[in-house]
This record gives sequence, C-alpha cells and structure tokens, in this order.
Amino acid sequence: MIYLVTGGSGSGKSAYAEQLMEQASGEKYYIATMRVRDEEGEQKVARHRKIRRDKGFVTIEQSVDVGRIEIPRGDRSSALLECMSNLVANEMFAEGQIREPGPVTEKVVADVLRLGRQVERLVIVTNNVFEDGISYDPGTMAYLRALGAVNCRIADLADQVTEVVVGIAVQIKEAVCPY
Repeated sequence: MIYLVTGGSGSGKSAYAEQLMEQASGEKYYIATMRVRDEEGEQKVARHRKIRRDKGFVTIEQSVDVGRIEIPRGDRSSALLECMSNLVANEMFAEGQIREPGPVTEKVVADVLRLGRQVERLVIVTNNVFEDGISYDPGTMAYLRALGAVNCRIADLADQVTEVVVGIAVQIKEAVCPY
C-alpha cells in the first residue's frame, strides 16, 4: 500500500508519517533524500537521526534514483520516503543544470512505483505547493510544477492520502480494507 502524507512546513506531517510506520510490522526502512550542503543541513540531519534513533528504522540515504534501492525481500517490510520535495529538487537540479519538469516527473513516479513494489507499506512525505500565491523565478516555478505533478500522480496511485494541518491529520483519500 502507498500512503501519501502532505502538508505545509512544520505541519506535523513527518510525525504523522512516522506514526503510520509504527503500525507496521517487519523491517522498517527510512529513505532519507536530503542532500546535506551546509552546517544547517548537518544539524537538521542530526536532529532527525536523534528523533528516529529508538524507532527501529534502517536508514538508507538516497538523494536521487530511489528506484535503484534494493529492499531485501522480507515479510512485511515497510519504507518511509522523507521527503518527495527534496527528491524532486535533487533530480531536477542535478549536475548544475535544470531538467525539464515532464521527464523529472516521469522518472520520479516510476522510481517510486518500483520502490513501492518491494515493500508492503510505502509512506511518502511531501509538501503542499502553490499555496502561497507567490510567483517565483523560472527555475523555481519549473520545480514547483514538477513537484505538483508528482504529488498529483502519487496521490492518484496512493491507497491513502492525508493532509496534516497544524498537527491534525485530515484524510483526503482513505485506504480501503482488502478483506
């Protein structure tokens, strides 16, 4: 099953995603997509590692090409992809160039689907976009279009979509029990 968790910055979406993972049995993987570029990034990673330390995650740091990840075939393994916003940015702005939103969207969605086939539960954290009403430079707008397209595609494919608003989980699309 694919669970998409979205929300604004500081909304509590990561904490909610981790709660979804606590319900999972079997091996739990945390796929970290952030590229550390400075001291602030290092501090953020250290803080996240400390928060997750006792939650039983196996951390995989993969800033691009999440479709290349090989999850060992075990019963009931789950993965938390944190976060789609970083992944799309890393794919789009790789090697000092700006890639087109369409191919980036297709690649990221294909990679996520491949990853999702390897686990019983895939929880994906992403950010809401286009809510601030600000017009940005062309590169940033292209990124926002790509992230928005990825979010729409993953939401369509997901079994459950939840928006977290000020720490409150609002179900947008509910998982249907297969029994």
